Amino acid sequence: MPDGSTLLLFAGASLALLAIPGPAVIYVVTRSLDQGRAAGIVSMLGVETGTFAYALAAAAGLTGLIAASATAFTVVRYAGAAYLLYLGARKLLARDEPQELLVSGRSQLFLKGMLVQLLNPKIAIFFVAFLPQFVQSSRGPIALQILVLGTIFTLLAVLSDGAYVLLAGAVGAWIRSGRRARRWLAKLSGGVYIGLGLTAALSGGRPSQG
Repeated sequence: MPDGSTLLLFAGASLALLAIPGPAVIYVVTRSLDQGRAAGIVSMLGVETGTFAYALAAAAGLTGLIAASATAFTVVRYAGAAYLLYLGARKLLARDEPQELLVSGRSQLFLKGMLVQLLNPKIAIFFVAFLPQFVQSSRGPIALQILVLGTIFTLLAVLSDGAYVLLAGAVGAWIRSGRRARRWLAKLSGGVYIGLGLTAALSGGRPSQG
């Protein structure tokens, strides 16, 4: 385990990075604005499940394979971009539907959020570049330390992204009070997804916390 001062430094650095909205934050905020706070929370939990999966992969050394392989990085990046473009096109073409969430709808939102994060290879590069800076070889197994740091980062991401979701949910409830505003917001959300997809497709390999 890293010592207490290292953990505090890591937590502070993580919060500073998480305070800057990335693609995942934009995604869950858009969900909250368009479909409500519950949809945003479920989507956020799906996203952070994807984050934790990358933390597990980093502890096992698997994220390094994606970071080191241009082919693997490109395949995952374009798959993620295509998925976001699909979500955006589907949203733009959808008819105006009730915003209430069924149980099945929540499970779909969770899976979609998780896929958005899993198909972002920059998370792998971010963990490869960021977590080892706080690992101390004298404090025990490296893999265990990376897992601990990845877990802390994921929990902090839940708190940070959750705050964005709650704020967006409150604003969205006011915007969605009118039928025309609700339709406009749905179209806007589709445009945001398409924008995220195009950004993912055209961006390079710069690490990002998402």
